[in-house]
Amino acid sequence: MQGDIYRPLGLDIIAKPARRPVLTGSRALALASVAIICGGSLTTALVQPQFRVASVETPAKAPLAVPAQTQLAVQKGPALPTVQRATAPLAAAPQDAFVASGTDLAASYTVADPAAMRQSPSVAHLPEPDLTENSQYGPLPVRAADGRRPLDVYSMPSSGALGTRIAIVVGGLGISQTGTQNAIRSLPDAVTLAFSPTGNSLGRWMQDARRGGHELLLQAPLEPVGYPDVSPSPNTLTAADAAAGHFNDLYASLARMTNYVGVMNYMGAKLTADRAAMNGLLGEIGRRGLLYLDDGSSSRSLAKDSATLDGVPIAVSDILLDGSQEESDIRQQLDTLERVARARGTAIGTASAFDVSVATIAAWINEARGRGIEIVPISALAYDPERQ
Repeated sequence: MQGDIYRPLGLDIIAKPARRPVLTGSRALALASVAIICGGSLTTALVQPQFRVASVETPAKAPLAVPAQTQLAVQKGPALPTVQRATAPLAAAPQDAFVASGTDLAASYTVADPAAMRQSPSVAHLPEPDLTENSQYGPLPVRAADGRRPLDVYSMPSSGALGTRIAIVVGGLGISQTGTQNAIRSLPDAVTLAFSPTGNSLGRWMQDARRGGHELLLQAPLEPVGYPDVSPSPNTLTAADAAAGHFNDLYASLARMTNYVGVMNYMGAKLTADRAAMNGLLGEIGRRGLLYLDDGSSSRSLAKDSATLDGVPIAVSDILLDGSQEESDIRQQLDTLERVARARGTAIGTASAFDVSVATIAAWINEARGRGIEIVPISALAYDPERQ
């Protein structure tokens, strides 16, 4: 035992002789193959054959034959058209907005921002001579030779913000002197005022309203159900005349005042339900550069469909605000108008120039603006194909 402890470790292990690998036939063949492959690769790397690089020449293309007239244009280089946006009313310079120069064919085009065509507030009460047509009835609204419309020139601005917008139209002005004066002075300038052609001193009231910043409409008497027993005016336009293109009664109404952006119906349940009559009426209104406002009093009115098909600017009232002459009822209708506007983004309400209506609307507008409602002129909410 003692001797085993002190014996050096490993000295008792007898080393076995190492076994030499046996070279079999298969192993020899494999080694020979590897040697041949390596030798061939080494020879190829050291001694590379000289390959010929063929040069490919691309034949030069013959120059294209260009006619002499075209060569001159290429050498000279036509000047690109220059565009300048109009910043002043086009009446001053109707053809300066877009001028193409530098070529033999001179061309000029009118490109204008609608805001540039709008009357300056300082002259908003003055009729634009280019937008009036003399007739036996008086001055009629008409498109200008440069394409401007009364709708463009006599419209009033709005912010254009993407928010809840409401247009309120108060009609029946011009009939009562005190009522007309009260409406012009009490209602905010964003409220649109509609005048009756049977009123008095319409030129003076028009000027006062325009100085106050209001946008204007003319109420045209149209044939109601039960006509002539029920007659809105001596110059009532009948469905038969409108369908036949006879507009003498309409002209007698349109010529009573100027500086309005469009026409609003006064009564007219029979005419507005007649497709041929509405096509004739709206065609005449659109030709003169006006919009049409349907007061929404008749559920059978074809105004919206006819105007859309004919490309006439159109607006339709959503709610009559003062069917009842009670302040609480008018306020309730105004609240309903606000709910419609918040649901759809926009809404249009109509009323008459009764003292209670004017006072209630004016007070409500001040409150509504505090709730983020914007009151806009009617032209801001009309569908206008020429501006889409």
